[in-house]
Amino acid sequence: AANTGLLSLCAHGRVTGLAVEAGAAVSHVTAVCEAQTLSKATRCLGVAGDQLSWHLHRLLRESPTEPSAPPALTKKVLTQLKEQYCYVSLDYEGDLQEIGSHHPARFQTPDGRWITLGKERFCCPEPLFRPELLHHSCPGLHRLAWQSLRAVPEHVRRHILGNIVLSGGSSMFPGFPERMCLELNSLSRGAGVHIEVLANPKRGTAAWAGGSMAASLTSFRHTWMTKGEYQEHGAQYVHTKF
Repeated sequence: AANTGLLSLCAHGRVTGLAVEAGAAVSHVTAVCEAQTLSKATRCLGVAGDQLSWHLHRLLRESPTEPSAPPALTKKVLTQLKEQYCYVSLDYEGDLQEIGSHHPARFQTPDGRWITLGKERFCCPEPLFRPELLHHSCPGLHRLAWQSLRAVPEHVRRHILGNIVLSGGSSMFPGFPERMCLELNSLSRGAGVHIEVLANPKRGTAAWAGGSMAASLTSFRHTWMTKGEYQEHGAQYVHTKF
């Protein structure tokens, strides 16, 4: 058993840092120091890939240019649209106002329908930074990351600041790393620090890669539940062992 934030850091060759995870079902921010997660500096956001897919569905359903889109918008099609054509805006308000700022993209669904995405391309992932667009009251992922940084002891913070890693499939949107960096530096203005984030091209599966790396280390053997233990006691045994 291991925290996915720690595993994401392991995939980047680190055991101290801040893991900003945007996954399919939930997004997390986890501060880790010497392979130990700091619970007081852990944050959770109920906006992730699944919610973004249905947000895109609603945006297209309400689009005056796409009256025939809804029947074609299966979960598989929405995922394809999201992964192939959506991106994070570096100036959301400005792009909303400027009609020519978003280049339309056309996509043919398996049943032969054509769907055109305009502003939907950058409106889809925006709830990661503005959860209020999905009627969530909690702060955006960048604010949760800043809260997490502020919650760690000052002597630890300087080590974590240089090791902020992104992970999860929903962090793969073009523009996501740049926007996260922009927002964090805006929040830290006056604190005398410059923040950069680490965005590995394979960050979508960082937790899996980190899990593979961690499992190969002898120091992690105490966190294993063997196949025999699983067969004898069942999945619930994880709560007893760890």
